[in-house]
Amino acid sequence: MSWLTDLLAEYGEDIAEALAETGYMMLVSLAAAVLIGLPLGMIVFLTQRGGISENRPIWTIANLYINIVRSFPFLLLVVFLIPFTRAVVGTSFGTQASTLPLCFVAVAIYARLVEQILREIPPGISRVAMAMGATVPQSVFRVLLPEARSGLVYALTSAAISLLSYSTVLGVVGGGGIGDFAMRYGYQEYNDALMYITIAIIVVCVLVIQAVGHRASERLDHR
Repeated sequence: MSWLTDLLAEYGEDIAEALAETGYMMLVSLAAAVLIGLPLGMIVFLTQRGGISENRPIWTIANLYINIVRSFPFLLLVVFLIPFTRAVVGTSFGTQASTLPLCFVAVAIYARLVEQILREIPPGISRVAMAMGATVPQSVFRVLLPEARSGLVYALTSAAISLLSYSTVLGVVGGGGIGDFAMRYGYQEYNDALMYITIAIIVVCVLVIQAVGHRASERLDHR
């Protein structure tokens, strides 16, 4: 195993830096998913036809955003957003700039997952709450979210794994991260051992995310 020790000694700091870049992209995009994607998914669910707060114009706009972003090939979305990214961040190169398009995708992915989770709740539950005089916010915070919390955590886990996969292509615009490290130092320099080690690290990250999310979801499921 001396070859492994030598590789880690030579590239250990670079791997750690790449993991930190990936962690930054993941944390920021997941924060966007929760802070924006969750309310957006709620809006789509509530304002749909037959929803407890039906509003076709709002539903159309929110649903259109989700559909357009999710249908965009991610690499093309990154390129398409370069002028916007440059205007917001001040540059289109680097980890911070690359995180912005990842946030757009995170919001769209999680919003759709939130809508799907809420659709699985028996519609009579929220109807009964409304019939008893509950307002829409009360129905959301006291009925829908408590009923859906386990599924929402599991959906966030799935979104996190998808975002980790998306983040591996951000090296095209200098985003860095563990996937970009595997391509630059492994594939492009014909260092197969280093590439396989990096892929193994990514797989371990996915397994850890899945395990933590599954455990948290089970603990919140009181059905």
